[in-house]
Amino acid sequence: MSETFGSGVAWIDFDNDGYQDLYFVNGAPGSSNVLYRNNGDGTFTDVTARAGLAMADPRHGHKTGVAVGDFDNDGYADIYVGAFGPNALFRNNGDGTFTDVTARAGVAGGAAEWTSSVGFFDFDRDGRLDIYVTNYLDVSYDDNPYCGFKREGFRTYCSPTIFDGVADRLFRNNGDGTFTDVSVKAGIANPAGKGLGVTFCDVDDDGLVDIYVANDLVRNFLYRNNGDGTFRDIAYAAGVGFGGDGKPQAGMGTDCGDVDGDGRPDLYVTNFSEELNALYVNRGRGLFEDATIRLGLRSGYGPLGFGTKLFDMDNDGDLDIHVVNGHIVDNIELYGTGVTYRMKDLLYENVGGRFVDVSARSGAALLVDRVGRGQAVADFDNDGHLDIVISNLGGPAVLLKGTGVQAGNWLSIRAAGRKSNPHGLGARVTVETPAGRQVREINNVASYLSANDLRLHVGLGTARTATRVEIRWPSGQVQTLTNVAANQVLTITEP
Repeated sequence: MSETFGSGVAWIDFDNDGYQDLYFVNGAPGSSNVLYRNNGDGTFTDVTARAGLAMADPRHGHKTGVAVGDFDNDGYADIYVGAFGPNALFRNNGDGTFTDVTARAGVAGGAAEWTSSVGFFDFDRDGRLDIYVTNYLDVSYDDNPYCGFKREGFRTYCSPTIFDGVADRLFRNNGDGTFTDVSVKAGIANPAGKGLGVTFCDVDDDGLVDIYVANDLVRNFLYRNNGDGTFRDIAYAAGVGFGGDGKPQAGMGTDCGDVDGDGRPDLYVTNFSEELNALYVNRGRGLFEDATIRLGLRSGYGPLGFGTKLFDMDNDGDLDIHVVNGHIVDNIELYGTGVTYRMKDLLYENVGGRFVDVSARSGAALLVDRVGRGQAVADFDNDGHLDIVISNLGGPAVLLKGTGVQAGNWLSIRAAGRKSNPHGLGARVTVETPAGRQVREINNVASYLSANDLRLHVGLGTARTATRVEIRWPSGQVQTLTNVAANQVLTITEP
């Protein structure tokens, strides 16, 4: 089954030159991951060998997800990679090289665990980034039952329902280069989970980062942060554990963001073919509404979605949606259901809080059929228009450049924490213009197996100035700036 998984991709400015570099995880055991340095002129250079990030040792098995964050607070972003086997933590040395510090840090996880998405976040607000590890199935390479029609060429991959799940892990950062596994103590070690996607956001505006996990054919998890080092799963009561029919779906990728402009983060999940991708709108007081159909997202029913991102593609001040698709069964056409292995992306424009499928008129690159898996968003050329990178299964990666046609003004915020973690992960940012107010959170963990730009991108529409920018740091410090000029990368340093 692991060869259907694909692998992730991460945006990381590893050398702090202001340009986002690219790190691709290569799933096949023994194959090399690849780090591309952004040259700043629209081209990239492979610097994997010098950086020491190949991770080609076969003991790692199938490599899967990737996370980016500065775990040791030295000002340089580090990398954590998940695998079907031991995971790996690479410390950025600040000179273009990385050191594998997994053993000392104590974050390898189980030697035979199948990890999927991973992410850095600061769950206890101590200014040090912790690591969340989403795990999938309790299966081994030798456990290979036959599934599908018993006819030549018709063998297929087995459903995850025939395997047990594996509990996720939470590693707390001790601040000395080591981590402690607090999964059981924190209350997130649910062995029923079959996690594929994870994202972080403060769903109840209490200043604490919560966790949302997209599970495969078991209900999703929404872990509310209790503020005392523990979490409580409220997915069932909140209405985000199941699909609209009350059944668990095959969740793949996920993201959170305020799609309707009410200041509360909503949740989006991609699902299996012939399941609707789900949009859960946050109604406050711990309740969500499945607004998928009401808000115009019916076209997500046919494809099998993986990577996804809520982002402002046209800088008009609201969040749009991109989804990469691709089936897991490479011989699916033999079954005559009309479902294909390769699939086109989906791109939805947010128009007044409802979504319009604009995939067919957003460029030739979105008309290509592919077996998409990982996906991540960043402004790699710093022109103010967000770009998308896609990691395809069994094929070359794709870099989609935002052209900025009919796009508005923008603001890119690089948070520099002092008491808070260095990149301000978990900070809530409010941006006001004459046209209205936007509330965003700094979080680069979303999509499927992938990591996005650590900077926060906000579209401003026609406004040339943000009249007010407020950042609520994870430390609790609130900082306000006024009359901020548009169309710049702005560094905000915590007082």
